[in-house]
Amino acid sequence: MERKNEVKLHGMWVSAYSKRVELALRLKGIPYEYIEEDLSNKSQLLLEYNPVHKKVPVLIHNGKPISESHIILEYIDETWKTAPKLLPEDPYERAKVRFWASFIQQQLFESILKLVTSHGEAQEKAAAEVIERQGVFEEGMKEYIAGGASFTNGKNWGLLDILMGSTFGAYEVHEEVYGFKLMDPDKNPLLFSWITRLKEHPLMKGLLPPHDKLVEFLQLIRRISHVRGAESN
Repeated sequence: MERKNEVKLHGMWVSAYSKRVELALRLKGIPYEYIEEDLSNKSQLLLEYNPVHKKVPVLIHNGKPISESHIILEYIDETWKTAPKLLPEDPYERAKVRFWASFIQQQLFESILKLVTSHGEAQEKAAAEVIERQGVFEEGMKEYIAGGASFTNGKNWGLLDILMGSTFGAYEVHEEVYGFKLMDPDKNPLLFSWITRLKEHPLMKGLLPPHDKLVEFLQLIRRISHVRGAESN
C-alpha cells in the first residue's frame, strides 16, 4: 500500500537546525514522527539517509530523505503549498528574504558560534562582531516588522521568523552561561520585542531545550573549548 505523506524527522534536542525544521512542520500543520539522534553514536538509518554529511536534520518524506535544513525548509514550502507560506510568491521579495536568511546563518549564527567556542581576546572580538551584526540585522528587519507587524509575514510566521526563533529562542541560557548580553532591549529594541513575541507563540511551546539541560550542555562546550584553547597556546 502506498504511503501518503508519511513524515519523519531525524534531529537532536540541542540542534538549532533541527528546531528550524520542526517549526516549519508545526507552522504548516504537518504531522510528523520525531526521531532523536545521539550524534556520538549515530544510528544506521541516519548514516544511510545522509551518507555525505552524516548530520541532522534529515527529513524523510514517504521514504525519501532530504538533508540540510535550508533545503528541507524550501522542500516543505514547495511540497505543502498551503498557507502560511514560508517564502513570498513574488520573486524579488523572495530573493530579499533569502538574503536575510543567509545573513542570519552566515553572519549572526556563525559569529555566535565563535562567541561560545572561543575565550579571552578571541571571545571579546567575537562579542563585538555579534553586536555589530545585530545592529545591521535590526535595521534590515525594520522593513518587515516595523509599523505594528507582529511577524515578517504579517500575522503569520515566515522563514525569517523560523530562523530567528530557532537561533535566538534560548538566548537567556546563553547569556547565563557566557555572561554576554545576546538580546539587549536598549541596543536592539526591535529584535528584542520580536524574539519575545516569537517565544510566547504557541508554535514554540515545548520546542526549546530544557533550561537546566541546555545550561549543562553549554558549560561542557565551554570547558572543552577552553581546554583546546589552552592546548593550542
